[in-house]
Amino acid sequence: MNEAETRAELIDPALKTAGWGIIEGSRIRREVIALGRLIGNGKRANPEYADYVLVYHGEKLAVIEAKKRDLPDTEGLGQAKKYAEKLQTRFAYSTNGIGIYQVDMHAGTEGYINQYPTPEQLWSATFSEDNQWRDLFAAIPFEDKSGTWEARYYQHNAIKHVLEAIISGKERILLTMATGTGKTFVAFQLAWKLFQSRWNLSRKPTRRPRILFLADRNILANQAYNSFSAFPDDALVRIDPEAIKKRGRVPKNGSIFFTIFQTFMTGKDEEGNPTPNFSDYPPDFFDFIIIDECHRGGASDESTWRGILEYFSPAVQLGLTATPKRANNADTYAYFGEPVYTYALKEGINDGYLTPFKVRQIETNLDEYIYNSDDELIEGTVDEARTYTEDDFNRIIEITERERYRVQLFMSEIDQNQKTLVFCANQPHALAVRDLINQMKISSNPNYCVRVTADDGKLGEQHLSTFQDNEKNIPTILTTSKKLSTGVDARNVRNIVLMRPIKSMIEFKQIIGRGTRLFEGKDYFTIYDFVKGYEHFNDPEWDGEPQEPVVIKKPEGEDKTKVFIHDTNKDNEKTPEERRPKKIKIKLADGKERTFEHRVSTTFWSPEGKPMSATEFVERLFGEIPELFKDEDELRLIWSRPDTRKALLEGMAEKGYGEEQLTEISRLIDARKSDLYDVLAYVAYASPPINRQERVLAHKSLIFSRYTGKQQEFLDFVLEQYVQAGVGELDRAKLPQLLELKYHAVRDAVEELGSVANISEVFTSFQRYLYLVPFGIVQANFSYQRLLSVRKRLGAVYQGFAALLRREGAVDWITGEEINDVVYFEEQIDSHHIFPIAWCRKQGIDPKIYNCLVNRTPLSAKTNKKIGSKAPSLYLKEFERQGIKATRIEEILR
Repeated sequence: MNEAETRAELIDPALKTAGWGIIEGSRIRREVIALGRLIGNGKRANPEYADYVLVYHGEKLAVIEAKKRDLPDTEGLGQAKKYAEKLQTRFAYSTNGIGIYQVDMHAGTEGYINQYPTPEQLWSATFSEDNQWRDLFAAIPFEDKSGTWEARYYQHNAIKHVLEAIISGKERILLTMATGTGKTFVAFQLAWKLFQSRWNLSRKPTRRPRILFLADRNILANQAYNSFSAFPDDALVRIDPEAIKKRGRVPKNGSIFFTIFQTFMTGKDEEGNPTPNFSDYPPDFFDFIIIDECHRGGASDESTWRGILEYFSPAVQLGLTATPKRANNADTYAYFGEPVYTYALKEGINDGYLTPFKVRQIETNLDEYIYNSDDELIEGTVDEARTYTEDDFNRIIEITERERYRVQLFMSEIDQNQKTLVFCANQPHALAVRDLINQMKISSNPNYCVRVTADDGKLGEQHLSTFQDNEKNIPTILTTSKKLSTGVDARNVRNIVLMRPIKSMIEFKQIIGRGTRLFEGKDYFTIYDFVKGYEHFNDPEWDGEPQEPVVIKKPEGEDKTKVFIHDTNKDNEKTPEERRPKKIKIKLADGKERTFEHRVSTTFWSPEGKPMSATEFVERLFGEIPELFKDEDELRLIWSRPDTRKALLEGMAEKGYGEEQLTEISRLIDARKSDLYDVLAYVAYASPPINRQERVLAHKSLIFSRYTGKQQEFLDFVLEQYVQAGVGELDRAKLPQLLELKYHAVRDAVEELGSVANISEVFTSFQRYLYLVPFGIVQANFSYQRLLSVRKRLGAVYQGFAALLRREGAVDWITGEEINDVVYFEEQIDSHHIFPIAWCRKQGIDPKIYNCLVNRTPLSAKTNKKIGSKAPSLYLKEFERQGIKATRIEEILR
């Protein structure tokens, strides 16, 4: 009896006998807990789902993990405990349909029971005391917008913990949830349950509550207002200065109010004197207040906004934040207390509800600047003894070409059609970067890149709104300073560029959160880090898990440097024009050119979210390889079968070594065009990698010898796709696409190749030969391309080819003496360069080319000395002048 049969014939009837799904208010559901971490190429790690979740009055009370009858009844106990912990149910069960093993997650007791508890029994065991409001809240289902808006497990947990805090009489409540995990959804569902149940400060269900959503930015208040659209129109009220001015009073008719601190802090009395608007409401007017991004000042002891919260002290106040407790937000935790529930960034990424990211760490030779007297000072005053650092750039000192170079770097690397946020030092810097981007863009649209800062007002808000629309591509890039570091719900952001220092871990997490939201086709986003923001990953409280950074190539060309320096010691009381520091312009003297250079270091992150060097990452992979395959023969066998290869890759991805990471290792070992098999073989067994083209050339004749002409034609096409795109083209799932690409329709392929089953067999079986070790000279690959890649003098291919050369009659170019094995070893003949190293370096030839096997030949030390560093065109003529006939030289070289 398999698991499905066990469930249908044994477990389901037992649950019905206990009343589950029969008694009103009870439900049995299968719940997807986690989607599975995004691992690249549109793939996810294995999802997590509970076989049974027992729900009564809207509360999840127990998890059941089922296994087929032939397995032990506690086979699924580990999963049951894990899922119960995530879903925060008190009880977990493991069963094979015969035995029922129960765990009380709170008491820590466990053991066998004869039958499943009834819904009422589980409810009573979970909630030992009756409570009117718990029953009323439970009677209100979540608003799901016709099934399109279902709560994720952690959102359900958050809502449950807040409601329990309200039930227990707690007046200050804190939720800590990572950016992008749906804090607004949680706020809505809480308001929905309070509104529908008629909860209010009197604790009597006689009237609907008045709920205030309080933010510090209009964009956050507007987003929340729009998200609450399921409420009746007359229940929602947007408090804004224009409406207050027009009516002459604050609005009071409604149930759900939305505003920002600044609006509440402004206002005038009848005589025109400044009076905060919030004081027009009685202190007990609001029953429940939701403070969004509460760490940003509202709860600070020194904040003027704190007065608003204290004024409305009778209300139950819920703070929402994405940041864990730290020194610079301790006031938030002192005011609200410890969070009733926390869902961290790392959890969101590992569950698959947030997008992972890559990091590119970039350093340039102008990250610091010391004034040189050779540079011409155009205007302003510069401190000649000062080293200007990243903190100074674009605040005290501006180097225009430095910014141009940085923009050139990331613009040459990003897909310019992908939405990008660029964080700049300040608003003028954001303006300058915007202009540089538009000068370098390939798009012809004038609004390709726009600035969105406080100075941009309503136009900036309009640009931001359009940017957030996933159906629109323009604007594509936004430059900003701090305005967009939080609260911007733009799900399709693919790149984040850091061009200003980020001192706060809180702000760093918020900025990273701009890219973590899920979007179809988005496997990761990329952080371009010019300011050492990556150092925050070393913080003990960092809980994200970025994927591997990627090396950036340096653009060619040189730039002249112009330096501008701001004088910040100005009177802040002056007008904006007067406060703007004069720029000190420095022009390099006598046409001196300063070439910009940059260095990119590659860093990996472990599945625990800790940074590792590339060496440490490879060593970690090497240490875990024995769990995956015992030797290279087993690896080859696994890899040569599509199904086992897929299983291996999925298993590695679960351990944090997905295709993205393996691809990065291929870059490190100069094997970008190699099969991922070669990457693994290199890491595990130091086997020199070959590129995919070489692999095909080495095995093609063997493959074709097994198949007919039409099959050969099809396999030739498949191998072309493999060479171009990689081993992913050999996956079973790719076969239909390959057939349509080659034959335009599957039925046409069937006419050419036979049945679908036959085609599948050919597609699968040929791969065995693609990964075979050549066992004879016929299958050895000595193509020109292969020889160009051979550089290791002690390697098997190098030594084998040298042996063949000696066997065919190699001779010294001057003496004409035969260099056989005896001469070679007894006289210690060495392999020397045909085109000398010194000459090659002068010509700018790549060392990989001039050190390859094609440019080496056995020569005596005396002959090599005469060649020296001269080009062949010169030393061959010298040989002729010394009496060696041209025909003899040609014969030797041939």
